[in-house]
Amino acid sequence: MTATPPDPPSEPPPPPAPRPSDGGPAFGSAAPPPIPDATPADAPPDTHFRRHDTEATRTYPCDACGGELHFDIDAQLLKCAHCGTTRELREVGGTVEERDLREALELVRAGAVTRTAQFLDDEKEIVCQNCGGHTTFTGSLTATNCPYCATPIQRDDVHAAPERLPVDGVLPFTVSADEAKALIEKWINGRWFAPNEFKTYNRTGAFSSVYTAYFTYDADTFTLYTGRRGDNYTVTVGHGENRRTEVRTNWTPVRGSVRNNFDDITVFANDGFERGRVQKLEPWPTDDAQPYTAEYVAGHLCRTYDRDVEDCLSEATHAMEQTIRSTVRQDIGGDQQQIGSMDINWQRMTYKHLLLPMWLLTVIYMDRPFQVYINGVTGEVHGARPYSKAKIAAAIAVALVLLILIAVAVSAAGGG
Repeated sequence: MTATPPDPPSEPPPPPAPRPSDGGPAFGSAAPPPIPDATPADAPPDTHFRRHDTEATRTYPCDACGGELHFDIDAQLLKCAHCGTTRELREVGGTVEERDLREALELVRAGAVTRTAQFLDDEKEIVCQNCGGHTTFTGSLTATNCPYCATPIQRDDVHAAPERLPVDGVLPFTVSADEAKALIEKWINGRWFAPNEFKTYNRTGAFSSVYTAYFTYDADTFTLYTGRRGDNYTVTVGHGENRRTEVRTNWTPVRGSVRNNFDDITVFANDGFERGRVQKLEPWPTDDAQPYTAEYVAGHLCRTYDRDVEDCLSEATHAMEQTIRSTVRQDIGGDQQQIGSMDINWQRMTYKHLLLPMWLLTVIYMDRPFQVYINGVTGEVHGARPYSKAKIAAAIAVALVLLILIAVAVSAAGGG
C-alpha cells in the first residue's frame, strides 16, 4: 500500500515544485555528513551566563545583586527573583532552519549520533554552585531548580553534545503561572465527579513549567493510486405494499495522482507522559519558534529527547499517510471510494528539533498519579482525573428518587 520513506523509487515521477528549503546532498552518499553545529555560525558568543566546568552546568547570575535570573514569562526577559532586575535575552539572530532529514537518519544509523538509551542511562549528580546542595539529573532532564536554594541549573553537556542532534528552536512560554493555575482551576471545577481531595491540588499537587522535546517534519509527496469510484443511484423494487426504493452503487475503476505538501508535522519525543493527552494539546504555533538560546529555559524544567529523529519518523509518516488517503478519496470523487493501492514518493524531507512549553500538574490520589497538561502558548488543557465513587453513588440515588417521584406523579395524574 505505501512506500516507506526515505528511499525514493529509482525512477520517480515528476517531483513537486521546488521549495526555498530544498537543498543538501542526495540521500545515499558514501560517507555520513558531519554532525550539524549546535550553534548557528553567525551567533555571537554567549557571555551572559556562568559556566561551571567541574559540574558541566550553567547558571545566570544577576549583575545587580548576585542572585539568579530566570526567564520571566510576562516580561519575556530574564528577571532576578530577588531584586527584580531584568536583562534582555541574548540576540541569536537568524531564523529556525529546517535540516535535511536524510542526513540526520544517516548520522543515527552510522552511530555518529548516539542512540538516546545509550546517552541517558546514567544518573548525574550535580553540586549547586550557589548553596552546595546536591541535585540529581535523571533520564532526559536537562534543566531544573536546586531544591534547596531554587537556583536554576542547566546541564551544559546534553543539548550541545556532539553526539546529540542540536536544538534548532524554542517556542517560549506565553501562559504565565497564574494564568495556568486559573485554567487548571476551571478545568478541575468542571469535573463534577472528581473527589474533593483531588480538587485541593494546590496543596497536594506538584505544579511545574517544563520545556518538552519535539521533532517536526516537512515533506512533499507525489502519490500514484488505483482504486474504485462509487456513484450511488436509486431504483424502485417490489410491488404493492412491498414496493420500495433502494440505493445501489455503480463502481468504476480509477487511477490517478495527487500531491501533498506537509509543514511542521509535530511528534512528541519524550517518555513518561500520557502521549494521547499530550497530543490533544496540538496544534502548536511552531511558526512562532525562536532560534534556540538556553536563556529561555532558565528557571524552568527542560527535557531532551527520549525518542530520536528516526524513532519519531514513523509516527509522522503515519499522520501524513492518513492525509494522503483523504486527498486520494477527494480526488476519486463520487459518493463512495475504495483505494486499491498508493505508491508514495517522498521528496524534500526536512526536520526541526524544537523545545515546546507545557505546564504540568501531577496529583497523587489513592497512590496513583494523575497528570494535567496545559499548552504553554495556547492554554489548551487536557488531563486525567479520578472519579469519586461516593459522588457517583449519590448522583444515581438522586436520579432514582426523581424517577420514582415522576412515576408517582404520572400515576396520580392518571388515577385522577
